[in-house]
Amino acid sequence: MKDFINKIYQNNSLIYKVILFLVTTITIIYLFPKGGQFKYNIQKGKPWQYENLYAPFDFAILKSEEEVSNESQEIEANKQLFFTERDEVVEKVKENYTRQIPIILEDSVAIKFNKNQLRSFGSKFISNVYKNGFLNKSDNSKIKKNTLITVRKGTEAKDILSDNLFTTEILVPELQRYFAKSRYKPLEEKFTTLFFDIIEPNIFYDEEFTQKIVDEEMKNISVTKGLVSENERIISKGDVVEGQNYEILTSLRTEYDSQLWSKSNYYWIVVGYTILVALVLLMLLLFLKNYRLEIFENNTKLTFIFFNILVIILMVTIVQKYWVSYIYVAPIIILPIVLKAFFDARLGLFAHVVTVLILGFIVPNSFEFIFLQTLAGIVTILTVSELYRRANLFISILKITSVYILAYFAFSIIQEGNASQLKWGYFGMFALNGVLSFLSLFLILIYEKVFNLVSDVSLLELSNTNSKLLRELNEKAPGTFQHSMQVANLAEASANEIGANAMLVRTGALFHDIGKMVNPMYFIENQSTNVNPHNEISPLDSADIIINHVIKGVEIAKKHRLPDRIIDFIRTHHGTSIVYYFYKKQEELGLGTVDKKKFQYPGPIPFSKETAILMMCDACEAASKSVKEPTALLIDDLVEKVINGQMSNGQFMNSDITFKEIETIKKVVKKKLHNIYHLRIEYPE
Repeated sequence: MKDFINKIYQNNSLIYKVILFLVTTITIIYLFPKGGQFKYNIQKGKPWQYENLYAPFDFAILKSEEEVSNESQEIEANKQLFFTERDEVVEKVKENYTRQIPIILEDSVAIKFNKNQLRSFGSKFISNVYKNGFLNKSDNSKIKKNTLITVRKGTEAKDILSDNLFTTEILVPELQRYFAKSRYKPLEEKFTTLFFDIIEPNIFYDEEFTQKIVDEEMKNISVTKGLVSENERIISKGDVVEGQNYEILTSLRTEYDSQLWSKSNYYWIVVGYTILVALVLLMLLLFLKNYRLEIFENNTKLTFIFFNILVIILMVTIVQKYWVSYIYVAPIIILPIVLKAFFDARLGLFAHVVTVLILGFIVPNSFEFIFLQTLAGIVTILTVSELYRRANLFISILKITSVYILAYFAFSIIQEGNASQLKWGYFGMFALNGVLSFLSLFLILIYEKVFNLVSDVSLLELSNTNSKLLRELNEKAPGTFQHSMQVANLAEASANEIGANAMLVRTGALFHDIGKMVNPMYFIENQSTNVNPHNEISPLDSADIIINHVIKGVEIAKKHRLPDRIIDFIRTHHGTSIVYYFYKKQEELGLGTVDKKKFQYPGPIPFSKETAILMMCDACEAASKSVKEPTALLIDDLVEKVINGQMSNGQFMNSDITFKEIETIKKVVKKKLHNIYHLRIEYPE
């Protein structure tokens, strides 16, 4: 049991990786839809690349969304309008007329006429008004001219032309016509006032009943327009997928996806998904193991990568489930932006492609989706740089959005054969995608705190020479501070020349010698007088103080919570080289064989281009100070000697740097040192 526990303890890192791999795979499978995948890739406007396809079963041809929408719009446009007739209104009007007509009959003009005939004359007009009905004024705008409407009265209904209804607008003209042909013309004004007071509409629009009938008709819209029989040929090899062929194929895919799956089929589908997702994630792990070993061995960084992949898949899965028509709003390019900020472009692109391949299982039009997202990922990696400059990210996202739009436009005209069927809403989605991609800046800041990582944004903050630690270095060891500034300039120029991370190497250079703050006077650049404290101690003690500045530097860096990527520069800037001056002084004492290891830096040797650049620039800048009368030729020879010596000692074996890049760095360092010492090439006389 004890041996078993020891083995677990010894292999805890590997066990963690296995658990991380399994948890990620299972989580992704859990997020996936558990249905079968249609085995044919349908590309509208492209030739059918498979063998002749025959219907595996009877199925209906589905109408397109546009066809169903057109039918719905037609029903809405031609819907039958229903109105309600209220008898109580007519009764009320007649009662009011009976009550108020005596006032008019008592008028001096009305006395000339027969009262019963006059009363009957007004009553007849009211009957004419309500013969077909008096339409409510606010409902008048709902009816088109000369439209057939249905008026409901209790359980009965009748159809009436809208123009036959009485309205407020025609009340006065009708009264004028009515009185113009009668002998009661002198009483027209009084009757007009009376009718305006008592006449009310009795026909009202029944919106609820009208909508109920429309809803019934909407429900009865058929979503199919034909039937394909079993074994009927659907499409032949080489035929172009368009028109009816395309409609039948999409109908077959929908029918296939909607079939009920048995329990055994469900498990087989899960097994298939598991194998494919596991293979894709395994490719990512193999890439990290072979090309990014430092990241592969760091479980925190590995967790960070898998976590970001899971977040993107979760986001797309949610959008696909609830808002599938907005699938292109999901800002997937956040993943390569974030990974490039913390690691490198190659890893960012590889992880992005892996994620897009997995998403291809769940999104509609997977070929189009994978193509667009892969293209966007490539453009992201090529354009996004120097995230600490917000304008750069803005310009990059504009380029990415433009690529999205151009690629979608190309797909659309290939599938439709022209540009008339473009869905302009997609352009808005791509623009919104670009806006949401700016969230990557906030995510980077959060990830720096949670995962203790460092990006270009935080590097910019760290490289500020007014920061607390660098100010302390300037106060305690001003010579070392000036040396660090010179080395930072040399290293940044060299990194820019070979395409390395210039911001990272500059920041690392500024902090690489902070360990000298502990005993600043034991380093020659800080000695302002001729007093050298090394003269008072043995070479071994001197070497110990010099070597310890690396160890002290790491301690100070950890105390001030500097990122590990910066601490790497402190640990590696001398590699496993020898403190040669004091080693030779110890030999000159003649006290026997000198233990070389006591004069050797603990290492490790540089393991990246950036740390290798710092080692070269640090050594060259320090060595150049020892040249009493520097000339261009002496500086060039010195640079060659220092860097060639480092190469021969195997200091760059793990740094993934080429001979060509080293030669380029030599040229940059020589040129910069010439400028520092204001040197010119000495021409022969």
